Amino acid sequence: MNSKKKVVLSGMRPTGKLHLGHYHGVLRNWLKLQEEYDCFFFIADWHALTTEYATPEVIRESRREILADWLSVGLDPRKSTLFIQSSVKEHAELQLLLSMITPLGWLERVPSYKEMQQELSNKDLSTHGFLGYPVLQTADIVLYNAEIVPVGSDQVPHIELAREIVRRFNSLYKQQVLVEPQPLLTPAPKLLGPDRRKMSKSYDNCLFLSDSPKEIEKKVLSAITDPARQRKEDPGHPDICLIFDYHKLHSDRETIERVRRDCCAAAIGCVEDKKMMANILNNFLDPIRKKREELLKRPKDLEDIIQEGNRRAHEVAAQTMERVRSAMKL
Repeated sequence: MNSKKKVVLSGMRPTGKLHLGHYHGVLRNWLKLQEEYDCFFFIADWHALTTEYATPEVIRESRREILADWLSVGLDPRKSTLFIQSSVKEHAELQLLLSMITPLGWLERVPSYKEMQQELSNKDLSTHGFLGYPVLQTADIVLYNAEIVPVGSDQVPHIELAREIVRRFNSLYKQQVLVEPQPLLTPAPKLLGPDRRKMSKSYDNCLFLSDSPKEIEKKVLSAITDPARQRKEDPGHPDICLIFDYHKLHSDRETIERVRRDCCAAAIGCVEDKKMMANILNNFLDPIRKKREELLKRPKDLEDIIQEGNRRAHEVAAQTMERVRSAMKL
């Protein structure tokens, strides 16, 4: 890793295989970041426990799947440190120490706290772990002296809270021990599932990176397109069509312009367009699927990659904890 580069940190909860929403919302951006920064990308299994504590087996099963997905889309362990959160115990130690100085009111005002409780009303989230997960998130970031954290606009309050905790720590112990992170707002294109709802495993409407060609075709052909277009001879409205959203992300400019023109002129039907999109998506996913299959046949290689990432992460985290303990006179 090049120590002269700024440090970026980001993580992903292991709650199942990754889908196209993850690719466009997170992974595509990570691929760019790894070329410019010293990146630490981690599998956030302890974070997953805040909502999945009753079914932890899904977390263990998902860790290898997620690593295979990351590598198959092009994340490079020679350029980025890829590791598992729970394998670096300093995350837990720093969370504990930071929790001692974090006012309860700061945690209760995090916008997503009540929002997620309402969204996941089928789960009991009135736990210490769920309330305190922003403190763990802060520990994740500052352990690696991360200056930049890529987030969507809804996550900015989390980074601001992390900055407040850092400022409080440095002020209390009269040393600039921890680095204040800055949010890097990243574009997250709207990608709905075939049912026009947010692409989510809980809705069972995902186009997974690992789906077979037949599965992709079946899902795309089932998609709800332009609700106002009842017959093929009716003019379409591309800007409210789910499949046209997919074109904007996966098709070249010439195809996008042609589809828009033909749809508005009723020169192309929805079924024909869906078949075209299924073919485009399968061409995009084919090299990812092949690489993923090859990786899963070599479990030792996957284990070696994650163990090396854990080692590198631990090395940096241990240095940070030495400074933290020294500042706190522990």
